[in-house]
Amino acid sequence: MTAVTGPGSLPAPDNALVRLSSGEQVALYIRRLIFDGLLRQGDRIPQDAIAAKLGLSRIPVREALLSLEREGWVTIRPHRGAFIGALDEGTIRDHYELYGRFYSFTVIRAAERGAPEQLDRLIELQRQIMAAAGPLTTWRLNCAFHGTVVDMARSQRLRPLLGALSGVVPGNFFELVPGSMDLEKKGSAAIVRALRRGDGDRAAQAYVTMMRGHGERVIALFRERGMFPADSGIRAAG
Repeated sequence: MTAVTGPGSLPAPDNALVRLSSGEQVALYIRRLIFDGLLRQGDRIPQDAIAAKLGLSRIPVREALLSLEREGWVTIRPHRGAFIGALDEGTIRDHYELYGRFYSFTVIRAAERGAPEQLDRLIELQRQIMAAAGPLTTWRLNCAFHGTVVDMARSQRLRPLLGALSGVVPGNFFELVPGSMDLEKKGSAAIVRALRRGDGDRAAQAYVTMMRGHGERVIALFRERGMFPADSGIRAAG
């Protein structure tokens, strides 16, 4: 594999980056380089080349690296630079378990506090998800569905916490992860069924089950792409 050094060896950024802050652009771009296999565990991150490719200064690059270090993607070594950290199956499972636990708490509050018109909107969104044929439509409806659940919970603490759970897959999840659309349709249907009965606990379990399923599909995809160390599966199983 050709080493990533200068901006000429880097791919063009995705159009979706223009809607993000400068630091978010850089973080998503680096995650994309990892996802596409252009940067692998132990590789030094070419900060100047990334800044040049995105037309940014070094400041948002440093901000992004600090954020990625907190997320476990990057290791920063003083006076040496930033390097791609280890990514293993256990980390991915933990990530989606946290998502499931976040939404399980949220949907219990939604069952308790949500207004009837909000539930009606959720039911309609789920109907549209079931009818969606493509990943882009599914992605937009998915965002609206889960956002409505957060709104129904009526808690100012939830959105900041959700913002801290950045995505592992850099792009349209349903386009990149095989089987994820069918799982989302099945999971959202179970969530709505439970909420229509006022059963927050059952809706919470449906969320956990769905997010765990997404995590396993992401692990299978990352394994196929060779993104894990050779002994990752052994460590995760032990």
